[in-house]
Parts: sequence; structure tokens; C-alpha cells
Amino acid sequence: MSPQNTKSISPAAVIVLAAGAGTRMKSRLPKILHPIGGISMVGHALAAAEGLNPERLAVVVRFERDQVAAHIAATHPNALIVDQDEVPGTGRAVQAALEALDADAEVDGTVVVTYGDVPLLTTELLEELAATHAAENNAVTVLTAVLDDAAGYGRILRHATDGTVLGIREHKDATDAEREIREINSGIYAFDAAVLRTALKSVTTNNNQGEMYLTDVLSLARNDGGRVAAVVTADRWQVEGANDRVQLAALGREHNRRIVEAWMRAGVTVIDPETTWIDSTVRLAEDVTILPGTQLHGKTTVASDAVVGPDSTLTDVQIGEGAEVTRTQGSGAVIGKNSHVGPFTYLRPGTVLGADGKIGAFYETKNVTIGRGSKLSHLGYAGDAEIGEDTNIGCGNITANYDGVNKHRTTIGSGVRTGSNTVFVAPVTVGDGAFTGAGAIVRKDVPAGALTLTVAPQRNAEGWTAANRPGSISAAAATAAAAATAN
Repeated sequence: MSPQNTKSISPAAVIVLAAGAGTRMKSRLPKILHPIGGISMVGHALAAAEGLNPERLAVVVRFERDQVAAHIAATHPNALIVDQDEVPGTGRAVQAALEALDADAEVDGTVVVTYGDVPLLTTELLEELAATHAAENNAVTVLTAVLDDAAGYGRILRHATDGTVLGIREHKDATDAEREIREINSGIYAFDAAVLRTALKSVTTNNNQGEMYLTDVLSLARNDGGRVAAVVTADRWQVEGANDRVQLAALGREHNRRIVEAWMRAGVTVIDPETTWIDSTVRLAEDVTILPGTQLHGKTTVASDAVVGPDSTLTDVQIGEGAEVTRTQGSGAVIGKNSHVGPFTYLRPGTVLGADGKIGAFYETKNVTIGRGSKLSHLGYAGDAEIGEDTNIGCGNITANYDGVNKHRTTIGSGVRTGSNTVFVAPVTVGDGAFTGAGAIVRKDVPAGALTLTVAPQRNAEGWTAANRPGSISAAAATAAAAATAN
């Protein structure tokens, strides 16, 4: 594309329509805030719009206005939020946005109109729409798609000779012949700002729905001598919206299929794409391997040669080069290079595992820093703790960090070896090279190199089972054992 054409596809404004109630979603959450691939639907739409580098960006809101506006302001602070008034219809929504933009400085050039519930729409397709609009000097350019089943969609009526767009016929108003047309209106347009501004003044609510239809602008522009044309996309998913949860799920599956396929083409091995879910915000390096049943969410990052899965769900987790994470639930954690986690491990926020370390089976961690080469192998809990390097924490160890009112920290040094079922009653510090015996309860600081034992004498009550559990299987076994010993 030439530099001149590249400049032409940066529109004067993009208007995103996000005012609908979305009642078919049957949700307290506004429809456009439902997420796909870790980002709200309106977030996807705004990202595609911002990719055009428009001079100005406006979003029209109404339903659950404060909640929607707060989300947009937090994620896309450069967008102008415009309130739609009591006059219904997409025509009025666009008019309100144009009036708000004009109040600052009159918009001159191309205005792209899109929607907050088309999450698979890409910047590239919007660029094609804007570039075609500019190159052909159109008054209006509509984005269309050809569907096998066009029921319910507005049909594109074309001129028999030059193929330009004559208008759009809504399904309920179409003749039988017009309903055979498979090219449909996506509702996404590029307008000449002056044409749009003038035509909207003539759009009325004199129709069965009592709404200002944006589609009326096409016929008004054509009647005024303007050229109305179309850009046809072969990718119907880019113009699909979600009106209910069935459609939301379908879009989610397709979005995920595209994300997973893109990562595979970028050098990631995904053993079973159908059971692997990866958010848009996740970042993976080459030669990562993802095993079946894995979900990667949020700002998760995975370095090269790491293996994740099977059956793992990770959110905002950083995984180092060559690490292995198996059957793990985790969030807000850092896993060091060549470390091993799992199976059946729960990593809570603040977990930092150093290089060459291990958090093993049936372990829960929270707000704990674990040094290089240290191992927490199985059946334990480490919370609010700092563990040094090359330390081995035995089976069943627990940091008792909560006294019922406050949380306290446990500090365990480097080169420490702890026996099975040791309990550290925080706050407590264990020095470098110390040992604990099995079943130790550590209530006081342990000096470096010391051995800590909690010893209670063992007492055997002979004959207790027969006396206290007569008739039981255990009593019978004990009686038989006693008889065998006597013989």
C-alpha cells in the first residue's frame, strides 16, 4: 500500500455503539462487558477501533451507563463517552456521537461506525473498509458478508449494472425474492462525515419500531448523488455479534480456536487444541508445550521449553524457561527456570518459586518466596513465609501463620532439612543448615545448624482394644495376634 493510501485509512473518527440493553443475555452484567478470551466484548471492539489510529474515538452508552462508562474509562481512557438520549435507534446514537465530537471541532473526513458486541472484528478488516471508502470516494461504504443462512439479517440490494448498493432491506420487510439474497448488512460502515451529518437530519422515527435507523442514511446519500458501495468479507465471524449466551459461547470458541492456532503457528506445541484455552493477553515463547485440559488466563507468560499441563488453570502466572507445571491451579505466582510444580498443587498470589525448585503434590502456597533449588515436595502448606536456597521441606509441613487475628511470617534459611509433619508456629525463624525432627512443633527461633525436636514419651496401653472395642474386627485381630504370640 502506498504512503498516501496508508494515510487515508486513518479515519477522522470512529464511533462505537454500545448503548443496547442486551436483554436476551439475561444477566446483571451489561452484555458488552461479558468477556471473551479475557477481554470484554467492548474491549475487543475498542482495540480494533484504536488500531486504526483515528483522530478521535467515541463510544455511545446508555444501558447500565455508569458501569459501562467506568469500564471504558479504565481500559480505554482516550475514548469520548457519549450518552444516547431518549430517542431510540442506531441513527440517533451515531448522531449523538457526531454532535459530541463536533462540539470540540467539526469532524471532517471518514467516520467509521462499529459496535461494542462484535469481538472478533479486526483492525485489518476495518482498515480495508476505510481504505476502500477513501479510494473509491464513496459517500457510504458498508461492510457485508455472505451467509448460507441469512434469516433475520438485513439484505444488501445492489444495482444490477454497476453493483453499487441501492439500499438495505430488513428481513421482516423483504419480499420472497429479496429473502433469497445471501449478502447481509453487518451494520459496520464508513461514512463521509459531511454526508452523514446532513443525512441524519432527515432520518425520522416514522417506522414500525419508532426508531431512527442508521440504514436510512444509505438511501438518503444515494438519492443526493453519493456513491454507496460495499466491502464483502469472507470471514463471517468478524461481523457476528452476541445477543445471548449461546452466541457468546460460539464466539468464544471461535476466538479461542484462532488464538490457539496463531500460537501453534508461532512455534508453540498444543497437544489438544480443543481442550486448550488461551486468553488474548497471554504471552508464550517458542517451544512451549501445552498439554490437554489447560487454561491460561490474564497476563500469564510462559518461557521457552516450559511444559504446562495437563489439567492446569493458571491466571497471571509467570513460568520460567524449562519449567514443568502439572495439574495445577494458580494465580499471581512466579515459577522459576527449570522448576517443577504439581501435580495437584494450589499456587495462591504472592508465590515465588526460584530456579530449580519444586512445589509438589497436594501443596498449597501463598505469599511465599522459595529460594533456588529448594523443595516443598508433598502434602503441606506454606503461607507468609520466606525459604532460602537448597532447603528441603519434609512431607506434611505447615507454616501456622494465623493466630486468629493477625498473620505472621516464617523465615527458614538455606540448607535446612525439616522432618515430616513439622509445624512452624509464626512468627519464627529457622537458621541456615538447621534440622527438625519428625513431628516437631517449632515455636521458638532455631539457631543455624541446630536440631530441633519435640519429644513426648510413648506410652503403650496393653490390651486396650479388646477392653474398649469388644466384638470389633480390630479386637478379633488383636486377640488372634496375642494367641499366636503365646503359642
